[in-house]
Amino acid sequence: MDLFDVSLDTLPSPFKLHQMKQSLKSKKVLIVEDQATMRKAIREMIYGFDMKLITEAANGSSAIAAMRKESFDIVLCDYNLGSGKNGQQVLEEARFRKLLPFYAVFIMVTAEQTQSMVLGAMDNKPDEYMTKPFNAEQLLNRIKRNISRKEYLGDIEKAIDSGNISLAIAQCDKKLLENNRLMHTHLLKLRAQLAIKIGDLKKATAIYQAVLEQSELNWATLGLGIIAYLQDDFSEAEAIFRKLIDDYPMMLEAFDWLAKTHEAQGDFAGAQNTLNEATALSPQAILRQQKLATMANMNGELTIAEKAYKTAIDLGKNSVHHSSGDFAGLAKIYSKTDAKSALKTLKDMRSLYFGNPEAELRAALLETEVFHQLADEESSVQAYQTAQKLSLELGNKAPTDLRLEMIKTSYLKGDDKAANKELEQLIKNHADDDHFMGDVRKVLNETGNAQQGEKLIARIKKELVEINNKGVDLFRQGNITEATQVFQKAATTMPENKTIMINMVKILLHDLKTNEVNKEKIQRIQTFINKASQFGVKKEKIEHLQAQLNNLSHKINSTASQE
Repeated sequence: MDLFDVSLDTLPSPFKLHQMKQSLKSKKVLIVEDQATMRKAIREMIYGFDMKLITEAANGSSAIAAMRKESFDIVLCDYNLGSGKNGQQVLEEARFRKLLPFYAVFIMVTAEQTQSMVLGAMDNKPDEYMTKPFNAEQLLNRIKRNISRKEYLGDIEKAIDSGNISLAIAQCDKKLLENNRLMHTHLLKLRAQLAIKIGDLKKATAIYQAVLEQSELNWATLGLGIIAYLQDDFSEAEAIFRKLIDDYPMMLEAFDWLAKTHEAQGDFAGAQNTLNEATALSPQAILRQQKLATMANMNGELTIAEKAYKTAIDLGKNSVHHSSGDFAGLAKIYSKTDAKSALKTLKDMRSLYFGNPEAELRAALLETEVFHQLADEESSVQAYQTAQKLSLELGNKAPTDLRLEMIKTSYLKGDDKAANKELEQLIKNHADDDHFMGDVRKVLNETGNAQQGEKLIARIKKELVEINNKGVDLFRQGNITEATQVFQKAATTMPENKTIMINMVKILLHDLKTNEVNKEKIQRIQTFINKASQFGVKKEKIEHLQAQLNNLSHKINSTASQE
């Protein structure tokens, strides 16, 4: 490992240094470094800045434990932490578990400058990235610069952190009027992102276009591509993302959005190729590897899928995004060519996910298939019975892909009654999800139930349209209570149906705007919004509803405080 230049000789003038030290004195610092001598060197450097509230962690797990215990203002994390989590995985998990407060500065440090490592580290967007060696002045300047930025944007970030997007927008607009030369462009970027969050695409477009008239900034071009995507103008979005990749070949966000655009157009081969290019540039991003594995498996590109699943499993050893689904996906590929490798992969999965019912169900379903292929019908039936029991225990807590796999296995075992019962519930809940319904039809085709399944889909969709129309008609006639009752009943029998959740929120918001307001009503709406988010309703559909609720809550609280 390269050595730091820990010299303090190049620090700023005594007066300036005194001012900096005073503002940093109360900051809590976490140093994450596996080498004891290096931790000591960094600690002494930090002490030199008069920051005494220092915690040290020798590995990634200790760093996460420290962040669970207390909130830090500054995290200085080395990328290479020996065995276990690396710096990228520490940042990834800290973000996922919300262990970094809105005011925290995360600085990634590394001695390596390989393309894959740099892009991997940047994928999670640390506040700062520093390469070794660096001196005390450089570190102090980076800390000071980021803390100043965080403090200036603190009101906005705090509002975003609490989910109050309307307040964040108000704070952002107020700061834009201050014409802070150093922060103006950053504020415009933030303001456009907030506009997208609440579905105000016109405002976001105007900001991005105004920025691009002044300067060719790639984030503004990316923003216009995202807006085209959200407006279902996929050809325009594709053109923008392709040009961005041509102009900025390391811009991984553009690859991700191009893959999403291909997928939205049904061009799964294009999505796979784009993800393949992105993972070649930055192979350490587990979520992108998982997406590539799924896409390649769906396209029948088993060699690519196998490689991506193996990479995801390896990365998952130290990642918060590890998944038993990666083992199941790899075992499924092996099941087509090498039954022994499939069973060994499932054994490895059971060992790692011991006592995890989802992992057990995935294993039991695959074993049902593999033992059948091996002509071991007794073991196959036994595995299917285990799967049935686990499926009942998990109920709708099981992921939809796993529930669909259970349906497929039930059909293949001749248990049509169980398959049809589960299928009807799944279709009721996901009839408005075209991608998922495509997966349903694929299973129906593979199991020889296409004709019967299409009749079921048509009947359920007709029932859903009738329920929706009845509720909307009552709403338009002003019968809010009856409309609410219609959607509430539908939400009870189809608790995962996204259209019903969103319509329910819209009606309850209207009721809140026009009738008596109380905390129970606000909480009820918040519960439906949380549920919609939990079941995967797109952010852009939720966030403007959340902003409306925040606005109404704010007005209610303001009125109450004046009385």
